[in-house]
Amino acid sequence: MIETLKQLFDKYEIPYTDEALIKLNKYYNIVIEQNKTLNLTRIVDKKDFAIKNILDSVLPIKIIPQNARVVDVGTGAGLPGIPLKILRPDIKLTLLDSLQKRINFLKKVVEIFKFENTICIHSRAEDLAKQNRESYDVCVSRAVAKLNTLCEYCLPLVRCGGIMIAYKSLKAEDEMKEAGNAIKMLGGKIEKLQNVIIKEENSIRTNIIISKISSTPTKYPRPKNLPKTNPIV
Repeated sequence: MIETLKQLFDKYEIPYTDEALIKLNKYYNIVIEQNKTLNLTRIVDKKDFAIKNILDSVLPIKIIPQNARVVDVGTGAGLPGIPLKILRPDIKLTLLDSLQKRINFLKKVVEIFKFENTICIHSRAEDLAKQNRESYDVCVSRAVAKLNTLCEYCLPLVRCGGIMIAYKSLKAEDEMKEAGNAIKMLGGKIEKLQNVIIKEENSIRTNIIISKISSTPTKYPRPKNLPKTNPIV
């Protein structure tokens, strides 16, 4: 795993340290061990995990400002938050998930690695927005929902001047067109796209970077799973 990650990071210009590679390898081993009972990931092969989970998580790492307050919405096994924290210990990280068993797992990971400025919260994004509204510099989210729904979860958490990073692959442009009105209503603006061709698996990763240019109206996010069942169109 370590050598694979080193080759990948060199190829895709991801800054790293030898210590970080060791920690990422350890993180993989922890996930695979706990996966036997917690169903954290379907990707268990070392090389696949390195490409599809770790590399994918850290592709936008240079976009995140120094010492940023970052919230990872729907983090699951800690992706993308944990790999980002390992490579960027300067960030102040909040890991958010709606399942208590995942949060319990993440708390153990945080303890094992002795991460500073890292908290794990068992909650939904709709509820966190009531307490921590527009208080994060960066919101990241991966494999959670379509973009129009995801923006309603994420943009209320981001301060004006901050950014949201939506991890996408196929159909990213279709999702952007569909989410255009939602992004505008929620105070966002598409800033740029980060398209990366992953030659190892012949795929394209598209990270959508959305700037928060105005405050989100207080009625968003809507409660009772409405962002998903009745998304803004």
